[in-house]
Order: sequence, then C-alpha cells, then structure tokens
Amino acid sequence: MNTQKFDTVIIGAGLVGLSVAYHLKIKEPKRKVLVIEKEIDIALHQSGHNSGVMHSGIYYKPGSLKASNCIAGYHALLKFARENDIPHDVCGKIIVAVSQNEIVGLNNIYERGLKNGLTGLKKLSKDEIKEIEPHCNGIAAIAVPQTGIIDYPKVARVLLDKFKTLGGCISFGDEVVKIRDCNAEVAVETTKGQYITTSIISCAGLFSDRVSKLTEGNNNSLSIIPFRGEYYKLRKEKAHLVKHLVYPVPDPNFPFLGVHFTRMISGGIEAGPNAVLAFKREGYKFTDYNVKDLGEILSWPGFWKIVGKYGKTGMGEIYRSLSKSAFTRALQRLIPEIKEADLVAGGAGVRAQACDRKGNLIDDFDILQRRNIIHVRNAPSPAATSSLSIGKFICDKILN
Repeated sequence: MNTQKFDTVIIGAGLVGLSVAYHLKIKEPKRKVLVIEKEIDIALHQSGHNSGVMHSGIYYKPGSLKASNCIAGYHALLKFARENDIPHDVCGKIIVAVSQNEIVGLNNIYERGLKNGLTGLKKLSKDEIKEIEPHCNGIAAIAVPQTGIIDYPKVARVLLDKFKTLGGCISFGDEVVKIRDCNAEVAVETTKGQYITTSIISCAGLFSDRVSKLTEGNNNSLSIIPFRGEYYKLRKEKAHLVKHLVYPVPDPNFPFLGVHFTRMISGGIEAGPNAVLAFKREGYKFTDYNVKDLGEILSWPGFWKIVGKYGKTGMGEIYRSLSKSAFTRALQRLIPEIKEADLVAGGAGVRAQACDRKGNLIDDFDILQRRNIIHVRNAPSPAATSSLSIGKFICDKILN
C-alpha cells in the first residue's frame, strides 16, 4: 500500500474544508497539509448547490456557534470577495409577516438580530413594504440591509488556488475507508492508499456521521438526515416582481426557513427551497434513492421521533414537491401575482441535517474534538456564509 506522510489531513473539499486548509497554510506555511476529496472536483454538493445567499446572522441564538461564526464569517467573506474579485451584491432582504399570528415571530427575529449586533434593521409597515417590494403581500416586515448574494463556487475555487499556491496538496477521487488512531499519529486509509498524519479534520458534509464513526464508533450520537431543497426560477419576463430577497416568517412547526425569493448572482430570481426527506444522501431528484442511505434513516431512532413531531408539515412539503400548483400557492403568500406558468424548474440541493437519538434536529454547528482529531458533524446553513470564520476557528483549535 502506498503511504505518504502529512502534518494534517483534511477530509472534504467543500467550503469549510478548503477554508480550514487555507487558514492552516496561512498560519503555518511549512505545515504539510493534504485535502482528500472523494469527488473529481471541489464544492460539488452543499457548497455548490446552495442558494448563494450571504446570511446576516439575524435568525441564530445569541452566543451560539452559528451566530458568532455567521456574523464574523459574513464580514470575512465580504473582505475576501472584494480582495479577489468574486461577484457579490449586498442587496438586502425583507422578512415578511402576511398574517397577524406571525407578528410575534417577526418581533422575536428583530430582537434576536439586535442581540447579535446587527445594525440598520428596520421594521416596516404595510405601506413601507410596498415601497421596497411593490408586488409583495404583507402586513409588517423587517428590512435586513446586511444580507447579500455571492458566487460560492468561485469562493471555493479561490480558496483552493490560494491553498495550492501556499504549497498545499489535494487528492481527488480519494474516498476514506478506514481511520486508525495511533495516539501520536493517525493512519487514514483511502481508495488510493494510506496517509500518516499527526492531526485529522473531517469536513465531510452529507457523510460527516459516517466519517466520524470511523474514530468514534458507537459513541457517535448523531446521524445525518438528508433533506432535499428544490427550486424554481421565475421566467425572465416576471423577474421584475422581486427586487431584493423576500423571506417569510419561519413556521414555528417546522425547523426550516420556508420557501422564499432570492436574486441570483448570475441574474434572475430563484424561488424555494422546500424541505423534503431525501432517500439518498446525494439525491437531487425525487426518484433518487440508495438502499444503504435509506436503511440508515429508517433505522435511526431519532428519525421516527421527527416523524412524530413534523410528520404533518413534512407531508405538506412532499405534496409541494410533487405538485407545482401547491408550490405556487406557497409562493403566492408572499407575491400574489405569481402564476404557475411563471415558474420553470430550477436546481436542487441536499442539506445535511444532524439528528440525535431523541429526535432533536441539531440547531447549532457541532464540532467534536478528541485530541488531534476534529469532526465537523453538523454544518448546515449558514455554513457557507460562516466558512471563513469556521475555518479559522478549527485551525486555531488544532494548532492549540
């Protein structure tokens, strides 16, 4: 077996893995760092299939890893984009209440934003909503000036180029099959050979639980439940209906943000995503399934508790996935003029959502460290926005 030695091996070439690699080489230029990626290129899953939004940090619990890393990551990402000519636009967004029973939730989001240090937030009346978004339906809203859009695949490409320029190495088509912890060193066996390293960091996204089990075994208390998010695009002649980003007040009975309207950095308007249980971890179509992936979902005790909590809402999401007219009706709550004929099929992404045995969908980032091994076990949205901050955070943990 071919064996190579490195100071640090990073599993996964998404935004978080590439950010960790980049920060390690910045801090210790002589450190030998290898990134292992099972695909043939970088950012082919969550990092390349997200909505392209730079999140402000308004939603997240003050003091959480999501809140601190999103806000720090947002500012770092803006600076990085300006320095490296990465397309971006701080266009702002509004979060809209369409009924009286959503006002309490809207006010809670506003207060959380203030606690997280956001400035320039503004409460909007019905008339003020029309000034910003003339076609939007709502009785109250929050204007969030910090929110923007960016080309995340280009962010990933620039990170890779800088990492390689600094002397970093990357191996594509290289899947981890075994990890042996030998105290001072770690042996990582892959489909291409073996790597001996003094530290390992896994940023494996949709397979984060499987990789962490290679060192944690049955002590691994989380399992990934994949949720597919499907998008439509507005026909070009209807793009004028949306000026910025338009989001609903999140449904308290479902742990996702709900369908919304997003300007795309390449032009046009995207509508979505929904949140549908995926039968395959990298299943971007409703018909995609994998026996092993589905078996793990169905055998995880926490999954059935999720069904008990969110089953009714989840069935509604599946219905909207199969029915374009139902999807359209959900969008019409925000923009009543939208018609089914105005929507054309867009892309899809799969969110890696960690779930514990009790059926709790892990709300915060989860980063597990045991001596010289770090596993990023849960990093859904806003991980892309937070990626530069998370990379620096993990870099400091492994070096210290």
